[in-house]
Amino acid sequence: MKKLTLLLLVLCTSLAFTTDATAQKFSGLDKSPADIAYYPASSREADKAARVIYSRPQLKGRSLAELAPVGKVWRTGANEATEITFYKDAKVGGKTIKAGSYSLFTIPGENEWTVILNSNLHQWGAYSYDSDADVVRTTASASSDSEELEAFGIAFDDDGNMVMGWGTTRVTLPISY
Repeated sequence: MKKLTLLLLVLCTSLAFTTDATAQKFSGLDKSPADIAYYPASSREADKAARVIYSRPQLKGRSLAELAPVGKVWRTGANEATEITFYKDAKVGGKTIKAGSYSLFTIPGENEWTVILNSNLHQWGAYSYDSDADVVRTTASASSDSEELEAFGIAFDDDGNMVMGWGTTRVTLPISY
């Protein structure tokens, strides 16, 4: 009986210390939270054609040109390179793309941006961007809007075109499925 009591005491004591030792520490909210955009956007539509996973940096008093410089390859968001998945073959800027997942990079310009689909997935930013892995490069028109967007965003319009917006800049990439 003494052995059983001692065993129970040791077990209870070790459990008390174990719960403290394995408590999980959770970090705060990410400064550039991840987001996902689908086409079609409606949750009622099960037959999706495309999905974009990206992080949403914020201007915080900085200029778009400072964060996504004209003429330089940009990861098109924050953190990991943006990833676009086509669930069926598509035409991006008039060029046929096979169904699959691609990293999405852009090169900002004044009136149009170069949009790049790259086969190297899971890259951090554009630091290891390799143009040899480009699947397609095409242009997208850039315009201005009166609404100021603090956080970078990506959405699909009703026709399936991908629209990127930040500050007052809007970039529209023609996509057909």
